[in-house]
Amino acid sequence: MLLGDLGADVIKVERPGRGDDARAFPPFVNGQSAPFMTFNRNKRSLALDLKQPAGREICLALAARADVLLENFRPGTTDRLGLGSTHLEAVNPRLIYCSISGFGQTGPYRDRGGFDLIAQGMSGLMSITGEEDGPPLRVPIPLSDIGAGMFAAIGILAALAARERTGRGQCVDTSLLETPIAWSVYEAASYFATGEVPPRLGPGHRTSAPYQPFRTKDGWLNLGAASQQFWPKICRLLDLPELEKDPRFATNPDRVKHRKELAALLQQRFERETTAHWLAQLEADGVPAGPILTYDRVFADPQVAQRQMAVDVDHPVAGRSRVLGVPIKFSESPATIRRPAPTVGQHTEEILRTLGYSDDDLARLRTEAVI
Repeated sequence: MLLGDLGADVIKVERPGRGDDARAFPPFVNGQSAPFMTFNRNKRSLALDLKQPAGREICLALAARADVLLENFRPGTTDRLGLGSTHLEAVNPRLIYCSISGFGQTGPYRDRGGFDLIAQGMSGLMSITGEEDGPPLRVPIPLSDIGAGMFAAIGILAALAARERTGRGQCVDTSLLETPIAWSVYEAASYFATGEVPPRLGPGHRTSAPYQPFRTKDGWLNLGAASQQFWPKICRLLDLPELEKDPRFATNPDRVKHRKELAALLQQRFERETTAHWLAQLEADGVPAGPILTYDRVFADPQVAQRQMAVDVDHPVAGRSRVLGVPIKFSESPATIRRPAPTVGQHTEEILRTLGYSDDDLARLRTEAVI
């Protein structure tokens, strides 16, 4: 999706008939999966049975002229299909061959299937998510899945840059497990430095205080006062001058050590006024803060609207539909959403004709259920 947004011509190879399993993810708009339509925009769909020799032949022909092949089968699957990195290197030495799997192409777990939930648990992420005395919690957004895709995109772009110098492609390998581990910058640093297992902190932050949500008279806000310069302002704004002189809260390390006592004292004040009241006061004083919004309010927010983070597209079946926008802005080569998500095999004939297949060839492939 990211590479398509940035201008790549992305061909999605799907099984004939049913297509990608994600097409069955609810909710639906006129029978079309809304999540699928969001993360499959800017792609063309080629319905192809890779288990048949004729399907493999088509895939090899595409790989011969492609810049990148991205696959997320279990390790070894593409080798058994005759479409592994060594097979494709023979037809296109410049090809970037990217693999995303649950655990990576090497190691004792390489053959295991992987899901976001499993990766979140094994990475340590769930062990630090939730209330201090509560159970470990899964982050609802599938961070391992999405993050692995982002790392793959970064790796692909770096490999393309390297190819400009060397003339040769290479393999790019990332996994769901490694993604949240790589993001554990505070927790890993703390464990490496002290040898102590990082605990769950509820809404608190491991290295900064006050840096967490607070309940107000009519809702919630986030207070992001990580820098020392903001602490005196908060004390004055909340009419708590005694806290500024309290040795428990003198420095950020002190406040982190006593975060529970601090949060309780601040909470008593925040509950007295509305979210809008406090946000106006905090903004006037230059203290970082923001509301906690539900998704209806997120997409109604003028900043989000101005940055075009919701975009309308015309889908051939679902009709006028809304998908997420592109979070990267360019001054000279803007990213665009040029295509809605395809229906299964929507572009099969179009793609095969560019490879030289005739009408008779297409009829034969359909009869043989290759496409």
